[in-house]
Amino acid sequence: MVKSKAGKIGDWIAVFLCCVLILVCLLPILNIFARSLSSATALVRNEVVLWPVGLNFKAYITVLSDSKYTWSMAWTAILTVICTCVSMFMTAICAYPLIYDNLKGKKVFNTLIILTMYFSAGTIPNYILLKDLHLLNSPLVLILPGCLSVFNMIIMRSFLYGIPDSLRESAEIDGAGPIRILVSIYIPLSTSVLATLALFYAVGRWNGFSDALMFMNKREYFPIQLLLYNILNNVSSIDVASQEGFSSPGLSDTLKAATVMFATVPILIVYPWLQRYFISGVTIGAVKG
Repeated sequence: MVKSKAGKIGDWIAVFLCCVLILVCLLPILNIFARSLSSATALVRNEVVLWPVGLNFKAYITVLSDSKYTWSMAWTAILTVICTCVSMFMTAICAYPLIYDNLKGKKVFNTLIILTMYFSAGTIPNYILLKDLHLLNSPLVLILPGCLSVFNMIIMRSFLYGIPDSLRESAEIDGAGPIRILVSIYIPLSTSVLATLALFYAVGRWNGFSDALMFMNKREYFPIQLLLYNILNNVSSIDVASQEGFSSPGLSDTLKAATVMFATVPILIVYPWLQRYFISGVTIGAVKG
C-alpha cells in the first residue's frame, strides 16, 4: 500500500523527533567522555565540548589502579547478579499462583499486593525494622528489602495470563504438578518478559545507592554508585577526600568524569543485548489480564 503525502510527512516528523531525543540522551555522555580524556588545563579553560582536548589517560589509570574502585565495581557486579536472580525468583513464584482462577483468597491477595504500591511505612520504620532484624551493615540489607517489585510482578502475571490455559490443562492431565508446569511450560514461553524484568531489576540495583547510604556503614560493601555519590557530592570536603584516599581536598574534573564513565559504561553495554525483548515483554504484559 502506497502511503499518502501526509503519511510520509508524519513519518519524517517522527524520525526527526527520534533523532532529537537520541541527541539529547547522547550528547551529555559524549561530553563526560571527552572531559574524562582531556587535560586539566583544557577543562579549566572550558575548551572541551564533545571531543577530548589534550588527550590524557591519567584519570582512567588512576581509577583502574585504585583498589577501592575495582573492588567496588566487582562487588556491585556480584550484588547485581545476586539481586537479579533473587528478584526474578520472587517475582515468578508470586505471579504464577495468581493466574489460577481457583486460588482461594485470590482477590484478597491481589488487593493486599496492590496496596503496597500506594502505601509505604517510610524510612524511619524501615530502619527500625531492619535494625530489629539485625540486617544493618549486612550485605543482606542490600538484597532482601527490594527483592520484589509489585509493578514487575503485575507485568509478569499479566504476561502469564496470555499463555493459553489449554497448555496447563494438558500438562495436568499428563500428571504434571504446578512446579513442573511452571518450569516446563510457563518459563520457556516467557523469555521476553523474563529478560525485560531482569534488566529492570539489574539496572535498578546497579544504579541504586540510597539503601546503602542509609543502612550500610561498612565501606567494603559500598556499591559503585554510593562511592561515586560520595565523591561528586563531597569533593570540596577535606575529610571526605582523605577518607576516599586522595591526598588533596578535591578531585579534578577529569577524574570525576572518568569515575562517572567507569560506573556508567558497564550497564550501558548490557542494553543492546536485551533491547529486542523490551517491546514484546512489556507491551504484551501490559495488554493481557
